[in-house]
Amino acid sequence: MSFPTTTIGGVEISRLLIGSNTFHGFSHFSKARDNWLREHFTPERIYEVAKYCAEQGVNGTIAMQRRDYAEILRQVEKDTGVHINYIATPAGQTLADLKRGVDEAADLGCDFCWPHMSWTDVRVLPAENRINEAPEALDYIRKRGMIPGWSTHRPETVAVSDRAGYDCEGYVQMFNAIGFLCQIETDWARNVIREAKKPVVSIKPLGAGRIMPPTGLGFVYSNVRPIDTVAIGMMSVQEAAEDIEIARQCIESAGGSPEVELQHTRSKNTLKSD
Repeated sequence: MSFPTTTIGGVEISRLLIGSNTFHGFSHFSKARDNWLREHFTPERIYEVAKYCAEQGVNGTIAMQRRDYAEILRQVEKDTGVHINYIATPAGQTLADLKRGVDEAADLGCDFCWPHMSWTDVRVLPAENRINEAPEALDYIRKRGMIPGWSTHRPETVAVSDRAGYDCEGYVQMFNAIGFLCQIETDWARNVIREAKKPVVSIKPLGAGRIMPPTGLGFVYSNVRPIDTVAIGMMSVQEAAEDIEIARQCIESAGGSPEVELQHTRSKNTLKSD
């Protein structure tokens, strides 16, 4: 199947991406949930979810550079014929650290390389209208054959990078209906995304499990642009199927409310129309 797409750095990529925090045990909820995720997500289970997404036309993922994950994605491509574009997010304390991560991403065959917010955001200097060491980092990513961008939680990163005219093809930005992990109000976050000069990948659309999928995805897709995309973590094939269908409906209805099968419990009996 196909899925609605956008273009980032000349590459056609689906408007829904596979988030990887769930796969790698980062719940943004509790240590217990982190541990459960790491036990649950065997390579076989990650493969099942990624394969299903590929079969539905979801052809992108964002993750730290990991050999085991890259190997799973290669197997998915072999089995489905769908190449899942890998947006790597290397980090580190120094530019030398970052370059080592960029090298790792290139060696894994990653398509995009967007330095993680832990490297990027501490270097943003709005008063000077620049990101420290940005030209060197972005140039090195280009030289290693990948498409550069920024993974950031700071809205200032987007504005500063655009004003400085850096060689950047896209941004990661936090965005969800409850403002979870967002640094500014949701209306301002929306404004930053809609005014960005390059496509934006909105992350945490469900606030790491704090928002119902129809509510969270409906909000994000109704506020971003057709050139933007959304990354979401998926716990199973069943959850992937539900999220993908909701995202399709949101996109097709230009952000309207998706129609989903409701959960039925005894407390809802008096709400039924028949």
